[in-house]
Amino acid sequence: MTDATPVRFPDGFSWGVATASYQIEGAVEADGRRPSIWDTFSHQQGNVSDGSSGDVACDHYHRYREDVDLIAGLGVGTYRFSLAWPRLQPDGRGPINQAGLDFYLRLLDALQEKGIRPWVTLYHWDLPQALEDAGGWPARDTVYRFADYATAVYERLHDRVADWTTLNEPWCSAYLGYGIGQHAPGVRDPRAALHAAHHLLLGHGLAVRGMRAVTPETTNRFGITLNLWPVSAATDLPGDLDAARRVDGISNRAFLDPLLRGSYPDDVLADVADITDTAHIQPGDTETIAAPIDVLGINYYSPTYVRQRESAGPAGSTPWVGCEDVESVPQGFPTTDMGWEIEPDGLRRLLVRLRDDYPPIPLYVTENGMAVADVVDDEGKVHDPERIGYLDGHLRACRQAMDEGVDLRGYFAWTLYDNFEWSFGYSKRFGVVYLDTSTQVRIPKSSAAWYAQVARTGELP
Repeated sequence: MTDATPVRFPDGFSWGVATASYQIEGAVEADGRRPSIWDTFSHQQGNVSDGSSGDVACDHYHRYREDVDLIAGLGVGTYRFSLAWPRLQPDGRGPINQAGLDFYLRLLDALQEKGIRPWVTLYHWDLPQALEDAGGWPARDTVYRFADYATAVYERLHDRVADWTTLNEPWCSAYLGYGIGQHAPGVRDPRAALHAAHHLLLGHGLAVRGMRAVTPETTNRFGITLNLWPVSAATDLPGDLDAARRVDGISNRAFLDPLLRGSYPDDVLADVADITDTAHIQPGDTETIAAPIDVLGINYYSPTYVRQRESAGPAGSTPWVGCEDVESVPQGFPTTDMGWEIEPDGLRRLLVRLRDDYPPIPLYVTENGMAVADVVDDEGKVHDPERIGYLDGHLRACRQAMDEGVDLRGYFAWTLYDNFEWSFGYSKRFGVVYLDTSTQVRIPKSSAAWYAQVARTGELP
């Protein structure tokens, strides 16, 4: 149920929806595109729960005009989407593939026709397979390949796109991809995961420097998007309190501190010292990672409550690298179809923590949403009151954080339509638009109408 208290957002607050290239584009062999790590990973039996892949996905590559019409129908002013590195630079190096670039130019033209502002993410997990074959993110050379790619794309599009995000959720790329193997490329090596995390951040910093060098006087904005959690101890026992400190360190502070403070937390380095030394962190790296950014994107879905386990699991058994003796503790909140607990106040606490603990920076909630087992009824409609309640609750949490002095400037619902949900395939539905994967028919859900009203009025109904 939604709260009955009316809530208004200020004029100029940005409303949007977000997607990611591999999850929606399809056309994986079109116009020179070559495989990414997700093409390879999803075609290996057992990696995706329903055996599917992003080969077709939402066929956005061919249906982008229809999709832009959907976005326009939502009344939002901004569309956050990612560029496919293997479409633009098929082997992860060399000149930009013009045919791949032309697709994004067509998409940008369609968005401009509808008055929708593009918000580009340069990397949303689809590393060219050729670079993974050369060592992937655990290898330092990938840092330089990413910076070259980012700068080359920016040179072509900086006059069409004002908002640039380097990376989406480096935590997932590093820890899910290289730590526990749940995501592409499917590696289970905590040491490789820690090296990947550092190299992702270093690639971000070099990319920001490279893009700024192209247009030194630009008003374009540069940033990064992190998935963050408010981490709490399940009890006040010393072991549980230390478990929360460690999980917060490896999940949140290991990314926030180098980006916004220019150094890794000493306690985090100590926590992982038995997994890796710091030889991969070269002189000048942290200064590069801390290259000034204009905005910080926050992806939030669920809180984290933890306690110390009676016995530790094996290495590579948890995405919290170095925390094999820690487990999450359900709090009894309602859950989404992903099994994630719903606590809107966790988002407020997270935003306030960023205000209190880090230098001032404009914040955007760049992803927030809920998986629901949606169905089409006999009248061909999809009703999702649970999602409406989720969005309403989290938007109220955003407004409360703003009332408490948080510099929050926008909100992006995840996601436009049901799509390829990574290792869950098409079995989990996050969209405000329903997708029939067998026909590619799109059906706006009741949450789409609700969100459109919020975006157009700036008020929660």
